[in-house]
Amino acid sequence: MLKSFKTRWEIQENWQLLFPFLGITGLAYSSYKLALLFTKSYTVFVTILLSVVVFIALLKLTLFIFKKLEHKWMVDFRWEMIRIFIVFAITGSSSMLIGRPIIKALGITKENLNPILYWVLFIIIGLIFYQILLVSFGWLFGQFKFFWEFEKKMLRRFGLGRFLD
Repeated sequence: MLKSFKTRWEIQENWQLLFPFLGITGLAYSSYKLALLFTKSYTVFVTILLSVVVFIALLKLTLFIFKKLEHKWMVDFRWEMIRIFIVFAITGSSSMLIGRPIIKALGITKENLNPILYWVLFIIIGLIFYQILLVSFGWLFGQFKFFWEFEKKMLRRFGLGRFLD
């Protein structure tokens, strides 16, 4: 079974199994947290059961997305796609975690600013840090080239391509 898994994901070295393990662990944790949102007043058994259902649904969705992006993202091995997804997940969460204290340090709160304007500023600050963190985490996970190209494409879409030349 492990041999067919390694073949399917083009894993040559055992250390590369770390990325599917991290991906599945992150997916299981996310499934549990999502199930917990809906089952706070129910028993642990119901929460675990819903976690399993959510896990299977998210796994099927993730594998479907992998299949769609496999030909669009040029990577050397299929397991690298898992690494890329992990970088996107960490970056998205981190940019929001960094954005909160910064917006608070600037004195911007929901109480002293129109809520719509607050969320627009929060998203803008989050996006700024997202760009920086995406390349940084991509470098840490050994995918700098992929994320630098991705970043350049994203900046061009934002109309900031002239700063890259």
